[in-house]
Amino acid sequence: MDMIHVRAVSPPDLTDRVVDRLADDPCVLNLIVQPGAARNPDGDGIACDVLTGAANELLRSLRALQLDRRGSIVIEPVDIVFSGRAAETGAEQLGPLARAPVWEQVEARIRAEGRYPPSFYLYLVIAGLIGSVGIVTNSQILIVAAMVVGPEYGAIVSVALGIDRGDRQRIRQGLVALSTGFLLTILATFLFSLLIRGFGLQSPAFDAGLRPVSHLINTPNFFSVAVATLAGIVGIVSLTEARTSALLGVFISVTTIPAAADLSVSTAFTSWPEAWGSLVQLLVNIAVLIVVGTASLKCQRAIWRRVGLRHGRGGRR
Repeated sequence: MDMIHVRAVSPPDLTDRVVDRLADDPCVLNLIVQPGAARNPDGDGIACDVLTGAANELLRSLRALQLDRRGSIVIEPVDIVFSGRAAETGAEQLGPLARAPVWEQVEARIRAEGRYPPSFYLYLVIAGLIGSVGIVTNSQILIVAAMVVGPEYGAIVSVALGIDRGDRQRIRQGLVALSTGFLLTILATFLFSLLIRGFGLQSPAFDAGLRPVSHLINTPNFFSVAVATLAGIVGIVSLTEARTSALLGVFISVTTIPAAADLSVSTAFTSWPEAWGSLVQLLVNIAVLIVVGTASLKCQRAIWRRVGLRHGRGGRR
């Protein structure tokens, strides 16, 4: 049975209402109250375990009591649970809602991905450089390596969350990071590609116009949009269910990093139709990922809200 652990600090005048709310919910287990035990902020220590299917409604009610403002709330995942009562309560009270995501955790994961330290831009540039080597040597392995390094999906999904939440600052920050990151990547990769061309380091096949890897990247079509759409859905679902991995990053990056690298390589080798195709591929796929990501978030919220209402629990704010 999926469960989270909640630790809270409550001002003494608020503790009774908080404890009453927790004690009245059968999906709250192992409730512990320690009067006057907390410091910074000072207050009463409260700890409990909550079945995840009930967590969204419970956290919403605690925030309505302003516990997050006047005290604090900390949420921790619980990896292993040995509790017959938890299993029985989940089956009786929640049904299919037991597998509902905890949206506070989902958004926290997305916010964590939506930070843009210098390493974000460094990884993006390095991914572009690796991708350019894969293109001029017709190496699919190096293209995959570039996709592993690329960090751009964090910015893309952060923009999607900003649109979903109406957070203009998050949208602006994500778009600026994407624009700046890809411009740096394209510029650095273009200069690197000029170096490759100047010293004649490209493969003989590439020089002869045999460019299967490049052709696949710079030819936007129905399948490009289909892959971007599927990648957007998989990315959001994986974040919702905390199943992110390097392999998912590869799948998502297939529509972005290679296109940016091919744009630079094609420009350096004055292959203008290919450069234009790569630019279109990059812009269209980023737009599709953002739109699909936003739609996937909204759809999942709506689905779980409906499941919650059917089982007598509110879905999500």
